[in-house]
Amino acid sequence: DSAHIQESDAQWQNQKGRRAGRPPVEPLYTLADAEHAMELVTTCEYGQMVDLCPGVRLRFTDAGHLLGSACAELWLTEEGVTRKVVFSGDLGNVDQPIIRDPQPIDEADFVVMESTYGDRLHEPPESYTEALAQIIDETFERGGNVIIPSFAVGRTQELLYFMREMKERGLVRSHPDFRVCVDSPLANEATRIYSGDLHGYLDEEAIEALKGGALFQFPGLTLTESSEESKALNEDKSSKVIISASGMCDAGRIRHHLKHNLWRKECAIVFVGYQAEGSLGRALLEGAKSVKLFGEEIAVNARIVNFKGLSSHADRDHLLAWARHFAPRPRHIFVVHGEASVTEIFAQHLRDAGISAHAAEYEEVYDLAADRMLSAGVPLPPKPVSASGSPAYRKLEAAGQDLLEAIRHNKGGTNKDLAQFEKELLALVRKWDR
Repeated sequence: DSAHIQESDAQWQNQKGRRAGRPPVEPLYTLADAEHAMELVTTCEYGQMVDLCPGVRLRFTDAGHLLGSACAELWLTEEGVTRKVVFSGDLGNVDQPIIRDPQPIDEADFVVMESTYGDRLHEPPESYTEALAQIIDETFERGGNVIIPSFAVGRTQELLYFMREMKERGLVRSHPDFRVCVDSPLANEATRIYSGDLHGYLDEEAIEALKGGALFQFPGLTLTESSEESKALNEDKSSKVIISASGMCDAGRIRHHLKHNLWRKECAIVFVGYQAEGSLGRALLEGAKSVKLFGEEIAVNARIVNFKGLSSHADRDHLLAWARHFAPRPRHIFVVHGEASVTEIFAQHLRDAGISAHAAEYEEVYDLAADRMLSAGVPLPPKPVSASGSPAYRKLEAAGQDLLEAIRHNKGGTNKDLAQFEKELLALVRKWDR
């Protein structure tokens, strides 16, 4: 995807540049480059020691965040001095379904550690299966649908795991044979990967569940692929659970399902993931009375439910527990991957625990062999939003100018042609005026 964007951006710039007499622009890399790079990718198992090159050894440890997520342990040797550096990556929450908890690492000289939720605690976990089953039961008794916006990778598979348990335990008493529809091609592809031979990645409970059959297969489950199948879900008036992306409702098929169900008071919209400020999902959680979808004002009459605590990231206490496991304590921990205020807060929590740590800054240089900072970094300022927008937006704006030119060229057209032109333009406006 990224390579395609690089190529199309370069093509667009060259179209403009040729007219201005500018030299051609080369894409940073092409689709062919990406395909060649993929041929060089090799896989290795958790715990496998890999010699990357003289003086550099690598081992991956399960980070418990998403399927295949890993902490990287590096042994670096230079001029007879060896230092072990651990990169945490995203550390997962504990006691989550399907995958294992983050695996502790015994020792390190230095640690580069994330701090996404380093300033907060997750709410105490509840029985998600029973709580979600109750919402489904109540909604189906009213004759409505349960719509769940969900991230395609990780969260959707957790939901299917819960649904499977509901079916096995008969928790949805009013409709024990209820339908579950996953309407996201990416989520479906991820689910197929999760359904493979993953004994080295699953927790004990998931392995036990596998003995009874496929982890995510159960009666009443439908995975839709085509847009026609997606539309048919809303034409079918029977009650069902629809899981669709994107998780924040800003794109994807979920917006169509919201359009058809938000206005119905018998339906429920269940949020199971973080909703960023400015997203449609956040607006719904904050009590919006109506929202605009595909050019239409849609009343919010459905029940809005927020499942808190269902997070794939470790919170402050679990991050601290992971850091405390190192014995002896690391020489130093560099805190990264968090909002500026959060990295400093979490670094202080580490210092309070007796661990040397600081919030690393941009362009900071540290000598691992000598264990000292060579030059301090600088706070990274917030990235300014370009007044002219992103390259993709500038391309869209240029296309808009071409459209205006086409309108002018049709000034003398027949009434029939102009009416058809207007009809097609209004359809575009309704589709994209969000």
